[in-house]
Amino acid sequence: MAKRDGLAVSAEVTPHHLTMTEEWVRGYDTRTKVNPPLRTEVDRQALIAAVSEGLVDVLATDHAPHRSVDKDCTYDEAAFGISGFETALGSLMTLVEAGQLTLNDVIRGLTVEPCRAFGLPYGTLAEGSLADLVIIDPEASWVVDANRFYSKGQNTPLDGRSLRGRVIMTMVEGRSVYEGTQAAN
Repeated sequence: MAKRDGLAVSAEVTPHHLTMTEEWVRGYDTRTKVNPPLRTEVDRQALIAAVSEGLVDVLATDHAPHRSVDKDCTYDEAAFGISGFETALGSLMTLVEAGQLTLNDVIRGLTVEPCRAFGLPYGTLAEGSLADLVIIDPEASWVVDANRFYSKGQNTPLDGRSLRGRVIMTMVEGRSVYEGTQAAN
């Protein structure tokens, strides 16, 4: 979190705004309808640079799981949003693979910085802190299968795409709440 004129300032960006452009909307796939809308490659590159430079500190999924009826309609009628929770890491890892962000940028943006922005006592591995952990395999390749999402929403334009980087385990207060490869193929 940056200080501007003595005020704490934080900014966020979504994985889909960092990895997709208006080109994804060409076929009017309602799964690409988000707010703000996907923009140009120049805009996408500017957002990546802002994360890399620390101007944008939080990477937020803006997870918007909609019922299929909210997306199975015309583009104008469709609800805004993407189910981004299950694909966030894999999407962002494409930027790491391309050398546009570091793994530290991604981890910090998904964990430490959101906690800092909201004054939460998480995002640390300090002795005595709660064991809220996510273990990842940054090399694991998988194919997105929205039908296997834990989320109730399956509205992702990434369905059927190959990604690398997968969550292996999630712990909350030292208890395992997720283990496995549910989203993996």
